[in-house]
Amino acid sequence: MLAYIFGVVLFALGICVSVALHEAGHMVTAKAFGMKVRRYFIGFGPKVFSFRRGETEYGVKWIPLGGFCDIAGMTALDEVTPDEAPRAMWRFKTWKRTVVMAAGSVTHFILGFVVLYLMAVTMGLPNLNSTPSIGTVSPCVHDTTTQTDDAACAPGDPAPAKAAGLQPGDEIVSVAGVSTPTWADVTSKIQPMSGPVAVDVKRDGKVVPLTIDVVQVSRPVTDTSTGQTTVIKVGTIGVTMMRTFSYNAVSAFGGAGSFTVDMFSQTWQRLLEFPERIPAVVHSIFGGQRDPNTPVSVVGASRIGGEAVQAGLWSLFLLLLASLNFFVGVFNLLPLLPLDGGHIAVTWYERVRDWVRGLRGKAAGGPVDYTKLSAVTMVIVFLGGAVTLLTVTADIVNPIRLQ
Repeated sequence: MLAYIFGVVLFALGICVSVALHEAGHMVTAKAFGMKVRRYFIGFGPKVFSFRRGETEYGVKWIPLGGFCDIAGMTALDEVTPDEAPRAMWRFKTWKRTVVMAAGSVTHFILGFVVLYLMAVTMGLPNLNSTPSIGTVSPCVHDTTTQTDDAACAPGDPAPAKAAGLQPGDEIVSVAGVSTPTWADVTSKIQPMSGPVAVDVKRDGKVVPLTIDVVQVSRPVTDTSTGQTTVIKVGTIGVTMMRTFSYNAVSAFGGAGSFTVDMFSQTWQRLLEFPERIPAVVHSIFGGQRDPNTPVSVVGASRIGGEAVQAGLWSLFLLLLASLNFFVGVFNLLPLLPLDGGHIAVTWYERVRDWVRGLRGKAAGGPVDYTKLSAVTMVIVFLGGAVTLLTVTADIVNPIRLQ
């Protein structure tokens, strides 16, 4: 139980650090461009303490669920004092304002990469895409009639993969001339086969052609609907998939970079699927089974983090923390107010509009009137609050669990 509580607190602390650095990204870039940063606070609600250094007040508030960086003149509607007016953010060039607004999300991306890099050099990165890389090559293959049958090799037992020269680390790229991008593709292709089969593997960046004598063996298969186990004949070559990729301090940069690209792709896919997952969240609140693919709140993510630590699954804990940073970073760049992406969209709208006006011989149109966007902003805030309330409720009454 103590390990679970420690995991929950540690994950929540990781989120707080991420938020603090997000706001620090805004602050550092704003100061670098000469904008005036009035306040930098972590948390919301009543103030715990604060101090002033230079022209900026730094502090902490009681509710550690966010933070803010108060930059003078973020919009033309913000009140600024006469001495602040020349350094108001809205007066700066479009690209500078864009950098400041995007800095928070970029900080999340950097944090996610750092977490993945540390994972790569310490415990390796998981094979999330089921890349058909070989983890182990068995000394033999033989019939098994139960799920726990682990009999040792007997004299004369065949060793297809070993005999063909397959090595740990090889990646199977094709079987019988058919491309096999995932491990499932490899197994589905090999299982119906028997006898010599052409297999291409990638080894040290080169494609090596091999011929493997596929052997038909008995394997137990359990029907998930009935729970009954039957024994069937399947083709096998005697290899297991590599579940974790290991790296050194140098190669970890490439490994973490490639993994980051994959996570960006998965994050974008989750965002596209987000609206259609909400009904399942509502269903789970009223007693339905919780779909593990439904969105989770900070509460749910912290609970999963606690369970991961309790089970000793530190790789899952860190992967979840990296994933959350990528999700928040991408989500915050959506062109919707009051998100940073919404402010960036308005900034570039002003730039394009003024460029078009200039082509027509007209003067610049001036800053956008945010009051005209207040209705849309309130709708977004309401929807965001409703989704947050739903996911928090679901994570309390019917949370996603590791087991």
